[in-house]
Amino acid sequence: MPRFSVITPVYNVPARVFRDTARSVLNQSFSDWEWVLVDDASPQNHVRASLRKVANSDPRVKVITAEQNGGIVSATNIAIEHAAGEFIALLDHDDLLDPHALESVHNVLSEDESIDMVYTDEDKLSPLGRHYDRVRKPIWSPEKLRGQMYVGHLGVYRADLVRAVGGFRKECEGSQDHDLALRVSEQARSIRHIPEVLYHWRVVPGSTAATVENKPYTWKAGLKAVEDHLERIGLDATASFGPHPSHYTVNRRPDLSTPVSIIIPTRGSSGMVDASPRTFILALVQSLLRTNTHQQFELVVVYDTGTPDAVLQSLQRLAGDSLLLVEYSKPFNFSEKCNLGALHATHETLLFLNDDMECITEEAIGQLIAPLNEPEVGATGARLLFEDGTVQHGGHKHDMGEYTLNYYGAPNNFPGEFGAMLINREVSGVTGACIALRKSLFTRVGGFSELFPNSYNDVDLCNKITSTGSRILWLANTVLRHFESKSRTPVVDPGDYLRIQERWGAARDPYYA
Repeated sequence: MPRFSVITPVYNVPARVFRDTARSVLNQSFSDWEWVLVDDASPQNHVRASLRKVANSDPRVKVITAEQNGGIVSATNIAIEHAAGEFIALLDHDDLLDPHALESVHNVLSEDESIDMVYTDEDKLSPLGRHYDRVRKPIWSPEKLRGQMYVGHLGVYRADLVRAVGGFRKECEGSQDHDLALRVSEQARSIRHIPEVLYHWRVVPGSTAATVENKPYTWKAGLKAVEDHLERIGLDATASFGPHPSHYTVNRRPDLSTPVSIIIPTRGSSGMVDASPRTFILALVQSLLRTNTHQQFELVVVYDTGTPDAVLQSLQRLAGDSLLLVEYSKPFNFSEKCNLGALHATHETLLFLNDDMECITEEAIGQLIAPLNEPEVGATGARLLFEDGTVQHGGHKHDMGEYTLNYYGAPNNFPGEFGAMLINREVSGVTGACIALRKSLFTRVGGFSELFPNSYNDVDLCNKITSTGSRILWLANTVLRHFESKSRTPVVDPGDYLRIQERWGAARDPYYA
């Protein structure tokens, strides 16, 4: 049994283009492979001649000719039927493998016998041979895969598992690779990403490599793939077309019944927003009550000694029995205030909010806590906008010891790199200004470290969460406004900066490789 079966459906591929594809397979540095080519009844005679030539050049090449044209799904399934390899590697008839592609995948597979699925980075190849648009993919990200087919090329799957899930589905033709990745991932024991460009996607007129608008039916097929996936795994969510082609909006049904403790540190500050004066904590609570119909929540307001009595009295009028006031009498320490609030919280689900926020999305509370019903999700965060509508928070980005807010200051409609701002996705962290998580996990990881009174406390918390194996989700369509710096001038303490680097080092962000 060969290690790999490279499978390629073929239809009317230009001879010169196919020669390059064939050369990329035949010149692999790893030799334990077979190449299964299925001619999908190409009417152009040169195709058969090209296939015969490559088959005659190497006994590891198999050529099968379909009796009639059945489309890419049918041709690929025929190839799977004839594949003898332990793993199936998908290669389009006009694309190229890096010379070390199969060797690199083999090396990773050899590290862990439970790996059932591997994907790599890729780039595009212009007609003039120029490489561009490198796609740097994250580590395994199931939430992101629901929103877009980020796995792409090169995809390698355990052959027995591909057959067990039924191969490719005709009803998802056009997005058949996305559909397969979803179905295989549901049953895969382990999935691995290789952050190397091992596949070159050739751009030819009319191909989806050039633009997905060339094949609009693929978007509809992809939506079906995602909808069917949600049904199979029992996720109470809907899928719809996203704002850009080949992106999908996945919205969980808001969880309106789970009791939640909303923890808000405050000192009762006031300021101008939209040219009008407001007391931040009061405006936040009003927006929470206005936009949410959550059935059971408490507001745990941790207030500084010296907070105006009028503010506290107004809070009591607004929130009534839902309000729990906790006094904080020490010098400012954001982490300690949040931990104190968590200590007094009576519910298992926690939502931390800065006081200088405003809820925009209806049922934002329910949207933020709904994913926490999934055991592998450790925390969630939202899209936060500045007063002027630009992005304040699109998730944390960790880059060799530097910690930033992703897409900080970008227009709200900015799609992000490869559509990152269009979809829910896994991130290394979210801001402490808006983070939801379970109290049991918060306690398990030690809460906010009080060694970070102002800066990097959220980075540290999120690193502790992901260290448990839990995932953190950034929710693209859950939106709040954050009037940052209005309630307190942000200060980055040099000691905090050194401390966070000492604690977590300078690794690359696995979600922004």
